[in-house]
Amino acid sequence: MTDGGIGIGFIGCGDVALRTYAPGMAPLAGRATTVAVYDADPARADRLADRLAELGLPRPRIAPSLEALLADPQVVGVLNLTPAPFHHEVNVAGLEAGKHVFSEKPVAGTVADAWTAIDLARERGLTFLCAPAVMATNRFRWLKAQLDAGWLGRPTLAVGQYGNMGPAAWRDYKGDPAVFYGTSVGPALDLGVYILHAITGLFGPARRVSAFGGITIPKRNVLIPGREGQVVDVLAPDSLLIHLDFGENRFAQILSSFATPRSKAPMLELHGELGTVSISQETWYDTDAPVDLWRRDESPAGQEQWTPAVQPPSPRIGQLIQAGPEHFVAVLAGEEAPILGAAHAAHVLEIIVAAGQSIESGCAVETNVVG
Repeated sequence: MTDGGIGIGFIGCGDVALRTYAPGMAPLAGRATTVAVYDADPARADRLADRLAELGLPRPRIAPSLEALLADPQVVGVLNLTPAPFHHEVNVAGLEAGKHVFSEKPVAGTVADAWTAIDLARERGLTFLCAPAVMATNRFRWLKAQLDAGWLGRPTLAVGQYGNMGPAAWRDYKGDPAVFYGTSVGPALDLGVYILHAITGLFGPARRVSAFGGITIPKRNVLIPGREGQVVDVLAPDSLLIHLDFGENRFAQILSSFATPRSKAPMLELHGELGTVSISQETWYDTDAPVDLWRRDESPAGQEQWTPAVQPPSPRIGQLIQAGPEHFVAVLAGEEAPILGAAHAAHVLEIIVAAGQSIESGCAVETNVVG
């Protein structure tokens, strides 16, 4: 602990750290303080330290190495914001050093690696959480409570899509987009995880997975300022259609794509015997925005229409990604039980791996869900 609360260390100081996680620390002032940051590129670490200072927060120390940050006694928990291929090794290093860990998604490159880290955290009595923070947001806490109360009736179907052209076309992105189109990432691990975490968080674990997918646009012109003229080769399927079977005739279908220019379709819709919930793409990251409800009415008058529903006011952060470190700090402070458990992230990773297997084999793939 520090005078500013729980000591946090940033590992990885790239685009997501600068644009989202650093501003997310400001509302936590007094409860948590970034005491140290580390990046393989010292210039990136320096920029993040400057960014935190610009936000009126104490300027953290710049650790000369990962080992130095993990040896810092003031660092209680770490935010692992490294590129996806390094998540597992950094998670394990943090846990072995006795630090609580919040990992960006995916939790690991393989399901076996994910469970190795989960078991290590359990053995050491450490908190191990993983993004995305969908289920920790005020919107989805409220929505889960509403569904559990039964007003939607028995959930029957979830339909979601998260598609765009990927980071090569994100003009405000500051990093190298190539890794996102490589075999270690792809749209399912970068975008689809949001939808999959939401659906499995509300419906429970999936039992069977089937999918179609492929590389539909094999080369991408990079539109990021300063990188114009670069061309990225697409090495992983850039469009995936994933179907899930939850048992008891409950299903889901998800589009995850780096080959979708634009869409007006909702980000997520949940259907039940008594109604529908719809969440727009435009408000996906604004977790205090309303959702649209349709309640069935079988009376003769049939008073059915879309109704915007706003969840009750909450002191929680209203930006989806920033809800992750907020929840992490609340868990470490003993204020909340873990919601973003790494076991849930491991199941979502299992679904994505199974989707790849289904694409290759043309067959449905059973998950390891028991019962």
